[in-house]
Amino acid sequence: MRTTTLGTNGPEVGVIGLGCMGMTFAYDLQSPRDDATSIAVIHQALDLGATLIDTADVYGPCTNEELAGRALTGGHRERAVLATKVGLVVTDPTGGPDNSPVIVNNGRPEHVRKSIDDSLRRLGTDHVDLYQLHRVDPRVPLEETWGAMAETVAAGKARHLGLSEATVDHIKRAQEVHPVTSVQSELSLWTRDALAEVLPHCQEQGIAFLPFSPLGRGFLAGRFSSFDDLPRDDFRRRLPRFQRDALHANLAIVGRVREVAERIGATPAQVALAWVVAQGRHVVPIPGTKTPAYLADNAGAADIELSAADLADLDALPAPEGSRY
Repeated sequence: MRTTTLGTNGPEVGVIGLGCMGMTFAYDLQSPRDDATSIAVIHQALDLGATLIDTADVYGPCTNEELAGRALTGGHRERAVLATKVGLVVTDPTGGPDNSPVIVNNGRPEHVRKSIDDSLRRLGTDHVDLYQLHRVDPRVPLEETWGAMAETVAAGKARHLGLSEATVDHIKRAQEVHPVTSVQSELSLWTRDALAEVLPHCQEQGIAFLPFSPLGRGFLAGRFSSFDDLPRDDFRRRLPRFQRDALHANLAIVGRVREVAERIGATPAQVALAWVVAQGRHVVPIPGTKTPAYLADNAGAADIELSAADLADLDALPAPEGSRY
């Protein structure tokens, strides 16, 4: 796989990474989890060159880091650029809408100091390559949270620091305390908010941008043709873009992506990911999957070169019906 770096001063990674959240958290909650297959997918990702492995302490909670830790034993850790996150906490596993978890912010410095040690224990490693603030806590000055995260670098527990779903102001304030290596936010053919301010600022500052949900939570890959295709316990059933009327309207977007894919001999998922990669040198999408075939398909996007005409067609796609959340 082609490689890039996490910003100007970060480690080398494949241009496509792997998001591990769905292996233990969120999508299709009631289906049996196949940890053996998920571990095999992580190994396969490393073999394919998708070396950025992204997890978080809140996924599960905790079980996602434990799974990644088991996958990275036996010499696999040295091949991975391992990223995890802190700053969100599950306070009630089933107390939210449709029995979903209740999640709150926690950016208190003492929480960061404890959480890095807990994450390292679960991951079975003495350091993470990228430690990310999952969300800025509005109740805690960012400078205090980021200062505690900087302590993890000084202690050798983290190599680099990143923000998630951050504004330009957040990035600037954090930079005053400690360098920001990456910013992780949603970016895809149907979520382009970051193109206005955040991504240009990251590019100016040599900061990597890590798009999550680069396939529109699977929709842009053409995996859903109706609301009824979604598993009954899947959180996407609560999202505005997946409601019946909106989903039906948004199929036009997938149809246009499929037209480009057929023209260049690729899959819709590969076209959607290649568009994301084309947004900048240090843009590294982290599509999530727990399926070997989908992983191979996603990794193949690294070999797709979109022409100027292809990019223009994709740039001209209509805005989706419905908001993100």
